[in-house]
Amino acid sequence: MQKSEIIISVIFILMSVILFFIPNKYEKRIDTASIRCQGVVLSIDNTDIHQQGLIKVGTQEVKLKILNGKFKGKIFSATNQLMGYLDRDKIFEVGDKVLVVLSLNAKGKVIFVNPQDIYRLGLEWKLFLAFIFTIILFGGWTGTRALISFIFTALMLWKILIPSALNGINPIFISLGVVCILTSSIIFLVAGLNKKAVIAFIGSLLGIIVTCLLACYSTYRAKIHGAVMPFSEPLLYAGFGHLNLTKIYIGAIFLAASGAVMDIAMDISASMSEVLLRRPDISRIQLAWSGIRVGRAVLGTMVTTLLLAYCGGYLTLLMFFMAQGIPVWNMFNLVYVAAEVIKTLTGSCGLVLTAPFTAFVGAWILKP
Repeated sequence: MQKSEIIISVIFILMSVILFFIPNKYEKRIDTASIRCQGVVLSIDNTDIHQQGLIKVGTQEVKLKILNGKFKGKIFSATNQLMGYLDRDKIFEVGDKVLVVLSLNAKGKVIFVNPQDIYRLGLEWKLFLAFIFTIILFGGWTGTRALISFIFTALMLWKILIPSALNGINPIFISLGVVCILTSSIIFLVAGLNKKAVIAFIGSLLGIIVTCLLACYSTYRAKIHGAVMPFSEPLLYAGFGHLNLTKIYIGAIFLAASGAVMDIAMDISASMSEVLLRRPDISRIQLAWSGIRVGRAVLGTMVTTLLLAYCGGYLTLLMFFMAQGIPVWNMFNLVYVAAEVIKTLTGSCGLVLTAPFTAFVGAWILKP
């Protein structure tokens, strides 16, 4: 454990704390006249629920008990309206823990009870604590720094990227700026202040820039509209009609690929540093080719990993078209599928080119 690593870690912890407390106008829009709390279902009445094919419609009467907050121990009756959407509707059972939203009047009395959904925050916190435990236990000091970078990344996305995009700042520029900040912070936080980290940073940056340029060209050339992303069109109707969804889509492409780009750049940089340590007499050309050979070995799995990561997001879409017997040419020409194909291929191209970029930069820095 080096002193510089401790200093960098402390700096990023302080930056994360500052980011956490930075307010934005969108967080102030949260309804303060409502109380969100945890409740448990005591009884249900499904008399008015009707089955219509695969879906259920109607209303479910629910009696629930509040478990925490100002109204702890109070029992309320509520109505759960089923709209016929499998992805939105929920049917409660006795004993279910639910997230309850209590609407209050000016006198502080409850005027409406909304059992919003199954309470999942407890499970999410348990998984997050398990993640913290495992990464510190098996990663040690390096794992602790990786955890700091994980938290810092999440805060940068939530506190900087998303509000800036909502404010109308060019999504491509703000995404590129955030990715550059995250790349430098993650690499230098995990690897420390050394040549290995500098090589990985420059290689990653070059790969991300190439991915950005390819994404811009491919998106406009194929005339992909950003409305293909989930919840993008409702976002426009929610008072954000000024947003350019296509530029947001482009920013999402290289944002999603940046993690894999950093990974391969760090692998190559670390390998070249180790080769030079074992063979100080190696020439610059030989060192560069060593980095390229390492990149070739890593790319075999990294490109497939990127494909699987993207494919998992639209698996049901492909299943639907196959089930309908739609020809492959028609399927891949459809805007929804083409958007995912472009996202996958541009990200993969940037990932592939990161390997030689990092190898040549590494040879130039390690063997001046």
